[in-house]
Amino acid sequence: ALVSADTIVYGDADNNGVLSANDSSVVLQKVLKNSYTMPIEQETDYMKFVDADLDGELKAADSAAILQKVLDNSYKTPAEKTEKKSTLVVYFSCSGTTKSKAEYAAEILNADIYEIVPKEPYTKADLAYYTDCRADREQNDLSARPEISGGVKNMENYDTIILGYPIWHSQAPRIISTFLESYDFSGKNILPFCTSHSSDIGTSDEELHALAPNAKWFKGKRFAADATKDDMKNYLESSNIFKEVGKFDFETRTVLLNSGYEMPIVGLGTYSLSDEECYNSVKALLEHGGRLIDTAYMYGNEAAVGRAVRDSGIPREDIFVITKIYPGEQFSNPEKAIQDALDKLDIGYIDMMLLHHPGENDVKAYKAMEKAVSEGKIHSLGLSNWYVEELQSFLPQIDIMPALVQNEIHPFYQESDVIPFIQEKGIVVQGWYPFGGRGYTSELLGNETITKIAKAHNVSSAQVILRWDLQRGVIVIPGSSNPEHIAENLDIFDFELTDEEMSEISALDKNEKHDWY
Repeated sequence: ALVSADTIVYGDADNNGVLSANDSSVVLQKVLKNSYTMPIEQETDYMKFVDADLDGELKAADSAAILQKVLDNSYKTPAEKTEKKSTLVVYFSCSGTTKSKAEYAAEILNADIYEIVPKEPYTKADLAYYTDCRADREQNDLSARPEISGGVKNMENYDTIILGYPIWHSQAPRIISTFLESYDFSGKNILPFCTSHSSDIGTSDEELHALAPNAKWFKGKRFAADATKDDMKNYLESSNIFKEVGKFDFETRTVLLNSGYEMPIVGLGTYSLSDEECYNSVKALLEHGGRLIDTAYMYGNEAAVGRAVRDSGIPREDIFVITKIYPGEQFSNPEKAIQDALDKLDIGYIDMMLLHHPGENDVKAYKAMEKAVSEGKIHSLGLSNWYVEELQSFLPQIDIMPALVQNEIHPFYQESDVIPFIQEKGIVVQGWYPFGGRGYTSELLGNETITKIAKAHNVSSAQVILRWDLQRGVIVIPGSSNPEHIAENLDIFDFELTDEEMSEISALDKNEKHDWY
């Protein structure tokens, strides 16, 4: 790839404007001869590509690492990596209503704006709905792709797309499909909005997901013709698109996943809960304000979870349900496993599906889940019981980065090396067995250090452990069938552990794993 002048100084060693293996060979030779120099105080972004192991020193190992990256085509220049990305507002409008809302968004965000202009303009007759007009025919033909005049220059410079369109027969106009199929939106954020006189956005935005399956889609909103600039501002501010991925929000008690969805940071684990126990426990969780539920095929209680969610009267979109498929038959036939989970839960879609633990055909199963994401059946994907070596092997083989990794985590098994490794990849961490698991709970809850801290805050030992997890950036899903304990486990936002208390609990680590996963 051609590189900028600044990059040439440090990356293009033979100064021919092209990055190649020869460049790293030259750098390597210079380092070996101690003739290669670069200001160590140079910006960190540059250091990431020259000081490969980030220890602040240039040495042969760094250039050897760069050489290997060039050879396997994974080397990124500073210009590529640090280039400022921006937001583009894209809209299609015939009456001017969508145009005005798009202009509001562009002004609010100080963003660039692009109008989708049809090569053949729509006339008044073309828009005379229900008369077999042009718009009617296009909307009735899923394959229709009206041509666009012109296009977006340098789409690669934008990482966020605000996409506006009018509702035509409860759908986005087919010209929106033309637009989405004209560019590579991999890794980009797309926030759709629609305008209409009466129809809501419905599923019109979700139906577009398959046209840009590798983008991060955010939930859209409908605007009426009289919607104001403040209405658009409120929508943009309330959307998750500009929030920091992986950062816990202790006010909303949620975290934004890399998939674009928000997830509660405290919930309920349903392992070992029988059908009726599970139903009552989920019911208690929801009644006390909890909204995160973890289940699995192997728990045998997906149907009970779904029944409790349906009976709660709480809007489906306010509840976050995780389930898992298991190695063996389910990994061998993942399409059936996914459909079985959808059928048992019977809640419309699955918020997150995990692979229960590594096993034969795990990549095959994950790719089937990726397809289900593109079809709107699953919103987010994740892994359970994957550690550093397993992740290093698994991640290069898949397309959608997991949004979550769920592992055994408690004060006696803290995973202090694994958690940062996962979080640095933009993946959130969730801990199961937060109280140590069966046979160890009494010992952990009765630990002298933990009980002392609990007394200082006038809370229980369980609450201290859960709060410790949250302050480490670990989502918690304690299991319980006791309504009082379920309520108590949610009540962990009115106190905060000091740095000293966090360190005291960290000192309890025994690297003592209590399950075989």
